[in-house]
Amino acid sequence: MNAIILAAGEGKRLRPLTEDKPKCMIDLFGKPLIQRQIETFQACGINDISIVTGYCEDKITFDNVRYFRNYKYATTNMVETLFCAKNAIKDSTLVSYGDIVFENNVLKKLIEATDDMCVVVDKDWYKYWKIRFTNPLDDAERLVLDNDGYITNIGQKVTNTKQIMGQYIGLMKFQKNGVHILKDFYERTKKHASSGINPLNSNLPFEKSYLTDLLQGLILDGRKIKSVLINNGWLEVDTIHDYEVYNHLKEEMKLHEFFMLDK
Repeated sequence: MNAIILAAGEGKRLRPLTEDKPKCMIDLFGKPLIQRQIETFQACGINDISIVTGYCEDKITFDNVRYFRNYKYATTNMVETLFCAKNAIKDSTLVSYGDIVFENNVLKKLIEATDDMCVVVDKDWYKYWKIRFTNPLDDAERLVLDNDGYITNIGQKVTNTKQIMGQYIGLMKFQKNGVHILKDFYERTKKHASSGINPLNSNLPFEKSYLTDLLQGLILDGRKIKSVLINNGWLEVDTIHDYEVYNHLKEEMKLHEFFMLDK
């Protein structure tokens, strides 16, 4: 099993912290975000780690890690960043956004999941979103599960919480036949998009597609994507406000309500 960390983003909403480094290198509680991720992967036995860089790629310098680069990071999004590391998508591959941290137990649940395509979903999302946003619905997206825990809808904006059964955290796994399905679907949809219409999201050019667009496209293509359910245990650092909130929680000794800091 191996891991790919998507760390090409500029992190404009985290300026001035990202003026001279990528968002994954922001220091959170004494360590860069991506260092915490690498250590979590290694603690769970994942030592084959690849990082897709882009903005300020020279600032990401870890030993025993394979690097890929998204040279078009300024004009592309997560789908294209992932497929810059296409050769690292192997028999069983974990994929993670570079601006999150997660507890070992969260990663272990994903590692143990047996479905071909699995996505970590936070069931207790509303509690976490409330500390980050005045109105959680300003940022939250639709995520609907069937009775067996498979995702039937993901990624669209919503107007009420009834359409949200959890939130996608940016951590997933593709294995066995799921690897072939993923690569084939990407190539097919990219070829289709060359005609001028993006089948993943008609509101965006293909190169700007989000990973949730890709996941929803797979679902509409008849593919099964299993949710791996958690109750908090992770943090996303997307804005300056996020950064300030987490440091305040740590000062108030309340961080453990959302994320257990090992060291």
